[in-house]
Amino acid sequence: MASAGPFVDRVHTVAGRLGDVHVALAEGYTALPCASGMEGGSMGIHYVNQAYLADDTLDLSRPEAVMYEPQPDGSLQLVGAEYITFKGPANLGGHLFNFVTAPNRYGLDPYYELHVWAWRTNPRGPFADMNPDVSCIWAAPGGESSRSAAKSRMGVP
Repeated sequence: MASAGPFVDRVHTVAGRLGDVHVALAEGYTALPCASGMEGGSMGIHYVNQAYLADDTLDLSRPEAVMYEPQPDGSLQLVGAEYITFKGPANLGGHLFNFVTAPNRYGLDPYYELHVWAWRTNPRGPFADMNPDVSCIWAAPGGESSRSAAKSRMGVP
């Protein structure tokens, strides 16, 4: 992936250990279903760390959520990080967060979020919510990566 700037490069470096989903699980992240946008693209499967979400501390090395794209072989590929806070307006490294009202897809109170596409280039920009180059096609309904579930939904034996 080509550099999207020093901030994105820094996220890539300090949160890169989460490229292995087993590390994320060991650190307390849990999966939410794969999120696709109405206008195309996806955010992938979010793995959220409830402790980081609750502490309201923004730390580049401890994103509140990380996003994985399910792969055809059932593996998960890290594509981005998401920083979330309930205090705002918020910024991290000079990058302003988006405000998300309630009700929202996660059932959260209003919050501020910043997506950082540090492992997958996003043609809409490194901080856009949805990435047209990320897909949920290989995700099972419960958010798990599953080749057989995706094939079933497409009518492929």
